[in-house]
Amino acid sequence: MIQRTTNFSAGPAVLPVPVLERVQRELLALPGPRASILEISHRSATFKEIMAAAETNLRQLLSIPDNYTVLFLQGGSRLQFSMVPMNLLDGPRAQADYIVTGSWGRHAATEARKFGDVRMAWDGSKANYVCTPADSQIDSSPSSGYTYFVSNETIEGVQFATEPATQNSTLVCDASSDLLHKPLDISQYGLIYACAQKNIGPAGVTIVIMRNDLLARSGDALPGYLSYKSHADGGSLFNTAPTFAIYVVRLVTDWLLNDIGGLEEMHALNKKKANMLYQVIDQSGGFYQGHAQADCRSLMNVVFRLTSDPLSAAFVKEAAEQNLAALVGHRSVGGIRASIYNAMPLEGVEALRDFMIQFRKKNT
Repeated sequence: MIQRTTNFSAGPAVLPVPVLERVQRELLALPGPRASILEISHRSATFKEIMAAAETNLRQLLSIPDNYTVLFLQGGSRLQFSMVPMNLLDGPRAQADYIVTGSWGRHAATEARKFGDVRMAWDGSKANYVCTPADSQIDSSPSSGYTYFVSNETIEGVQFATEPATQNSTLVCDASSDLLHKPLDISQYGLIYACAQKNIGPAGVTIVIMRNDLLARSGDALPGYLSYKSHADGGSLFNTAPTFAIYVVRLVTDWLLNDIGGLEEMHALNKKKANMLYQVIDQSGGFYQGHAQADCRSLMNVVFRLTSDPLSAAFVKEAAEQNLAALVGHRSVGGIRASIYNAMPLEGVEALRDFMIQFRKKNT
């Protein structure tokens, strides 16, 4: 049997073992076409059935209303940073509000300034991005074309517990690192997107869920690939789709529905996993120091520091020796980052918890 590492990578991230096993079985030849998913046409009946099944699963998991379109795009969040303002800042809506709680929100606002006026509805940079704002702190304008936020900041480990207040401005969300970790009321959003390589699949596909009336904002002067309407009109086949990535999304959503039982069950498991690690941090007497405020902590990315950089380096080295991999924090924050997305098994988090306890005892 192949021994797999316990992979805490922030992305591309761990995938469910049953999904990987099915990919392995079917990679040489899919049932039916007797060819690999890497070889069949994106316009073939087989692939269209795969993409339709992936969309059906997403609609079921998230209870997506009928007046929303689901798109399978490419380019990741970086492309969405530009596509969102290019499509939604039309004419009288040439102003957007940004709620910035971490690095990815900051990058998105920087790109948006190339296409319109960006108002900072809230900016957590002065506090080093340790929290999300209370609704009373958000300076959102109803005249803005949209209000943008990142639901979970992977670098800082800061996550919104609920949607922020937007003064009736259209809510736009980058949910790249936590979409499908719990149920959502999609009707609260005008547009929500996620690059797949955290909870949903491999790198290469970006899922965009948007309210149909917003498609009219995609102006005719936009380059074809940068228009949401072009992709909607083409059924996500405006260009060659990322066939393999969409195929894996279908398998991951099958796993969530059939093996896990849906997003309520997934959310309960995610809370259990995260609480294991936060409890160790909180009970360490300062040996481990969490980055995010307790009420804003992420269920997906547990970010913390030790009392010195050499101690952090020793932690990473000794963890790797125990098959606990990819725990180095982002260079802008430092310390340790344990990404415990949907597919991280409970046993993996238990192993990290036990190591953290042992490491503290050995070094105090």
